[in-house]
Amino acid sequence: MKKNVKRCAWVNLERDYYVNYHDKEWGRPVKDDNVHFEFNVLEAAQAGLSWDTILSRRAAYRKAYAGFDPKKVAKFTHKKIEALMNDKGIIRNRLKITSAVNNA
Repeated sequence: MKKNVKRCAWVNLERDYYVNYHDKEWGRPVKDDNVHFEFNVLEAAQAGLSWDTILSRRAAYRKAYAGFDPKKVAKFTHKKIEALMNDKGIIRNRLKITSAVNNA
C-alpha cells in the first residue's frame, strides 16, 4: 500500500483488496464489457450488505461466474444455478444469482 496517498474516509486501510479497489478502480471509466458485467453482478450481490463483504469474495465470484464472461454466464443452466446456491464463496441468494444469469 502506498503511503501518503489521499484516500476517501470509507476505505478500510486494513484490507489490501479494499485499498487496491479504491486506488485502481473506484471512479475510473470502464470500457470493457466483462468489467461492466462484473460490477453489475457485484453491485447486485451487495444489495443489503457491505461493499467490504463483496470485495472480500471477489475472487470466488470471478470463479463462480466464469471470469465474468457474460456470454458464458448467459448459458448457465438450472443445474449450474443450483451449484452456485451451494457455493460458500459467494452470497447464496437465488434472486441475486438468477438475476446475474438473466442480465448476462
